[in-house]
Parts: sequence; C-alpha cells; structure tokens
Amino acid sequence: MIAQKSSPDQVELRHAFGGRFKGRRVTCSGRCCNVALLLLLSVGIQASAQIDAPQPPPPRSLGQTGIAGLPNQPMQSAKEAQAAASNPVGLSWDEIKRRFEAQNPTLRADAINVEEMKAEEITAYLRPNPQFALNTDGTQLAPYRGYWRPTAGTQVSPNFSYLHEREGKRELRFASAKQGTQIAASQHADLERNLLFNLRSQFVSTLQAKAVLALTKEELDYYDHLISISRLRFQKGDIAQIDFDRIELQRVQYESDLEAAIVNLRQAKIMLLQLLDDKTPVERFDVKGDFDFSDQLQSVEAFQQIALATRPDLMASYQSVQQALTNHRLAVANGSTDPTYGTWFTYNPSFNNLYDHVALGLSVSIPLRIFDRNQGEKARTQLDIAKNQRQEDAVNAQVFSDVDSAYVQVESTLNLLRPYKAKYLDQATRVRDTVTYAYQRGGASLLDLLNAQSDFRNVELAYLQLIGTYLTAAGQLNLAVGREVIQ
Repeated sequence: MIAQKSSPDQVELRHAFGGRFKGRRVTCSGRCCNVALLLLLSVGIQASAQIDAPQPPPPRSLGQTGIAGLPNQPMQSAKEAQAAASNPVGLSWDEIKRRFEAQNPTLRADAINVEEMKAEEITAYLRPNPQFALNTDGTQLAPYRGYWRPTAGTQVSPNFSYLHEREGKRELRFASAKQGTQIAASQHADLERNLLFNLRSQFVSTLQAKAVLALTKEELDYYDHLISISRLRFQKGDIAQIDFDRIELQRVQYESDLEAAIVNLRQAKIMLLQLLDDKTPVERFDVKGDFDFSDQLQSVEAFQQIALATRPDLMASYQSVQQALTNHRLAVANGSTDPTYGTWFTYNPSFNNLYDHVALGLSVSIPLRIFDRNQGEKARTQLDIAKNQRQEDAVNAQVFSDVDSAYVQVESTLNLLRPYKAKYLDQATRVRDTVTYAYQRGGASLLDLLNAQSDFRNVELAYLQLIGTYLTAAGQLNLAVGREVIQ
C-alpha cells in the first residue's frame, strides 16, 4: 500500500489485490481520503493474509512412488493411458475421407456392383457353345424269318453343330457391356461425390461445434473474472446487492450455452462416426482442421469448365448415349441371319452304296427371317438414343445451375465475412472491454455492461456460424464442380 501526496488537499492511492488485477488510481480529499485509506488497508491485510497463509503439502501420488519409494510403473502406464483417452488425437479431413472410403457400407456395396458389371463383360464376349449329338438307328429288335442279328444293321452317328454369329454380334455385346461398366463406375463416382459432401458437411459441423465450445468456455472464464471484480466492488460498497445479484444471475446464460455446446459437439461426433461406420467411443474420437475461410475465389467460368470435365454424372450421361448407339447397332445386327453349321460321322450306314461302311455328312441351317427381323428392338433402341441425348442435355444444364448457385452462396458468405474480420470483431471486443472498464470505475451502468457482453457474444457466435456457412457452401461448390476446388 503506497500513499503519495499530490496536493495539500488530495491524496492519490494505488492498490492491488494479490497482483491479480491492474492497479487503479482513486483521487479523494479530506476525510474521504482517510476512510478510503482505512478501507483499502483492511482489504490489503486480508489479501496478504490469504497469500501468506501456509498451504498444505500436495498428497503424494501413488503413480510416482510405490512401496519403499520404488517407482510404480503399472500405475504410471494407467495414467498415461487415461491421459491419452481424455485427449484423443484429432483426425484431419484427409484421414476422415480415407476411413470413409474404406469403411462406409453404402460405398463398398456400390463398388461391388461395378465389379459385377465387369464380370458381365466376360459373359457378353463368350462364343456360342458347339452342340454334340449321338444318334443310333437300325438295331434289330425281333427275329425275322428265323434270323436275328440285332447289331448287324446298327448305325452310329455322332453329330457336331455350331452357330456362327454374323455382323459382329459378339463384339457389339462386349462393347455394350464394357460401356455399362464405365457407366457403373461413373455412377459410383457420383455416389461417392454425394456421400463425401454429406461427410464434409458433418465434418464442418463438428469443427464448428468445437469452435463454439471453445468460445463459450472463453466467455464463461471472462465473465467469471468480471464476477470476481464485481464481488470486490460489492464488498467495498461500490455497487449495490441487487446489481451484484443481477451480474451473478447472468452467469446462468453462460452455463446454459456451455452445456448446449457440449451436447452439440457430442451429437456431431456421433453422426460423423455413423457415416464412418466406426464403433469408436465418442470420448476417444476427435477431429482437427482449420475453421477459417479463404478470401480468394476463382471466376465462375473457371469452375464451370472444371465441372464439365470432371462431373461424374455428366460423364455417365455421355456414356449412356454411347451405349445406346452401340445397343442400336447390336439390335440391327441381331436382325441378321446366323447360319448353323453341322457335321456328322456315320458308322455302318444303310445307304444304297453297299461298300460305304463309314460315311461323313455336312449340313448348313439358315433361318429365314421373313417375319421376325428384330423390328421392335431396332425401334426401341433408336428411341433410347434420343432419350439419352435429352437426358445428357438436362444434366449439362443442371451442372451449370449447380455451379452458379453454389458460387453465389460462397460469394455472398464471403461478402458477409470480410467486414467481420476487418472491423466487426475488433469493434465488438473494443466495446466490451471499454464498457467493462468504465463499469468497474462507475462510468457505465449495469445495463450497459450486460448489453456489451451480449453484443460481443452475438458477434462472435455469428462470425463462427458464418464460417460454418462458408465451409458448407464451399463443400456445395466442390459437389457442383465434381472435385475439391476449395479446401
């Protein structure tokens, strides 16, 4: 406690409570100065007594020493495991994405569908199997005129036949099946694109929940500091009991915000674990990443060109048109005639040639396509070409619409974020600190203090929500483009 005389009737006092708060100058005169000296002296003595009071020694940890002072390694290992469980290592976005691609059941099931389509390529490229027949005839069943030679006239005739496909039917079937595999692969990539958007949105929600939780903890600590200062002022008689009670009651809102932030973070982690098909306990799961925004943004035309080259659904629609063209060519080929060639070998034939004991025969079977020339399939596949072309046009228009909508959303969010980072955040902090400083010195009312605290909290929370909106809009733009163009 130091008293310095600045004038015959004024005394300037400087006091500090345990070094916790900044010094404050109080100017008074006459008997008021004496009262202030006595009040500050009593408070200083109490603070010094609390600081100088002997503290009990900390209890010895069982994890540090065991019996006879020997180190207890199992207990130390248990503590390390508990610390590791309480502070899980956060997973980055790339690690989350790799886990998702390896574990998500929907994505893995659709990948099996692509493998099934590849197996159908083998079936489509198979040749027709040759046919084999064995005919016997001429075996004598009953005696005739006293003679019975059952196998003397038996004919044995093995027969082979093969269907020859003309007009490249086999090659066209294989081409259509291969294009079907390409379509399935593009559709799988499109499914992955949509699922990754959902995963990215949930990842952003988790990061936002972590940021909000950190903000609520910081605000609660700041408000507790303000309550401590107000308690000292109340004890000194600077503020009334009702004002101090109102300040303490306002802490309920901060406690409620903290509990809500904890619940929101836990729910976000649970939903993210569900998408990953991960059974890790929530307490041992965490994510990490930059919860911020980038002020750089390319032109919408650049994103549109990237989308035209990379969107898997647009690629699938183009591939569907090509497959429809191939299927029409296959339908035309199926309307052509496929001959069947046959050959057989006959033992002991009953021909007019008495010396022909072994014979060879050939045959060609040609269906007459008089009525059925596959007219219906030709017409259907021709219409299917037009249908797929119209669908390709619709997907192409949808790509431009998606990119434009997502781009406008990102640009609008950036326009809101820029003044926050450049001006509003600093202003909110400056107003809160100034009003708090003025209130501590009697220059502002309690209502001004509470309003400043509320405004600061609203500005900070709105800023975090805008960042979450920006990251979600960036994910929407990545979805529209077909790949990650904004991290």
